[in-house]
Amino acid sequence: MRDKILYTAGEMFLNLGFKSVTMDDIAKEIGASKKTIYTHFKNKTELVQEVTSSLFCMICDGIDLIHEQQKNPILELFEIKKFVMLHLKDEKSSPQYQLQKYYPKIYADLKAQQFEYMQKSIQENLHRGLESGLFRKTIDVGFISRIYFNGMIAIKDPSLFPLQKFSMNELMDFYLEYHLRGICTEKGVGVLEKELKK
Repeated sequence: MRDKILYTAGEMFLNLGFKSVTMDDIAKEIGASKKTIYTHFKNKTELVQEVTSSLFCMICDGIDLIHEQQKNPILELFEIKKFVMLHLKDEKSSPQYQLQKYYPKIYADLKAQQFEYMQKSIQENLHRGLESGLFRKTIDVGFISRIYFNGMIAIKDPSLFPLQKFSMNELMDFYLEYHLRGICTEKGVGVLEKELKK
């Protein structure tokens, strides 16, 4: 039952937002009483904490599997983007910013974990791009990995990028192209353009 609650709450939070979804809504969706939820989670904050932690681990595991395939680093970024978008439901409800506003401690902890994970992940991708001649030798790996992370956080800010004007999928595509065009060699741009035509 605990897993069912986590899964259902996660789906609802991503689609409708962390603030909008109540414990009553979740109970109704799983066809159980609110009391059942409270036997597994003492309050909504604990449920939000567990959902975000579980989602973060699942995303990291999926990205690790993609890394293990050791694909061309440009194609790898597109694969990761597809995987993340599949699991984050296009983020129609701006869950990141609802989390930041209503659950600041959970948001801060999650952001720190994301930063640590993404630094390793992106730096590994950048090093492989340098070795394969797809990325420019002059790039500073530490700087690029940090700016990439900050850009990813920024495009999810609905005050900067209203979801009425941009879907999260579009924003991810635009940002990925922007990132890669800034660091690719001529050879890398060729691979990028081929991927963009798909």
